[in-house]
Amino acid sequence: MTTSPLDAADAQERARRVRAMFGRITRRYDLMNRVMTAGQDQAWRRVAAQELHLSHGGLVLDLATGTGDLAFAVRQAYPRAQVVAMDFAEPILREGVRKAQQRGERGVLWAVGDALSLPFPDCTFDGCTSAFLLRNVVNLTLCLQEMRRVVKPGGRVVCMEITHPQSPLFRHLFRVYFYRVVPRIGGLIAGDPSAYSYLPNSLTLFPPAEPLRQKMLAVGYREVYYRLLGFGTMAIHVAIV
Repeated sequence: MTTSPLDAADAQERARRVRAMFGRITRRYDLMNRVMTAGQDQAWRRVAAQELHLSHGGLVLDLATGTGDLAFAVRQAYPRAQVVAMDFAEPILREGVRKAQQRGERGVLWAVGDALSLPFPDCTFDGCTSAFLLRNVVNLTLCLQEMRRVVKPGGRVVCMEITHPQSPLFRHLFRVYFYRVVPRIGGLIAGDPSAYSYLPNSLTLFPPAEPLRQKMLAVGYREVYYRLLGFGTMAIHVAIV
């Protein structure tokens, strides 16, 4: 589907706002992730990394890497792998570089780039990971296509995303927490309640786990499945190219 110039301009403006927002919350980004997930986000990243099922070192692309936590989890799971950690918000990427230097991590290469237009040839990577990327892109189909394009046949694409809980009772409790409590916490800890209002609202129109699985199949992935964690609030989608 093509976009009109107005649609393209709107998409560009939304991307600019999202980039600026992540730049503003860099200083407290890791702390807010820990608080919002009750300290579980690191464990979820380790689960996501294991889903790559790499039999050798290989080369992995981690998109929307932020401060690099999923890239580090991939390196921990597969010490012989090299990871290209990419984000389109340069301030938050610099924090990842700083953390890598503190850890003495030399197996991660850092790059600024757009998930909708990846600067890599077809079939470059043995796998691709992302955490909290898909809700923030302006064209979900194009993002999924780009990830598939740069991964070798047989490689895996692993996407970790907040999702809509399936239990009606827990869905209600989660909405109260995510839409009302999280923005207030974001205001107190990160000093930016608007950013932590955007993040919950980005889930509103995002497809639940099963429709997202169907969308990945429609893009051309095969054997797509997902694992629900965090009482059904977190989905790790795994797709084979």
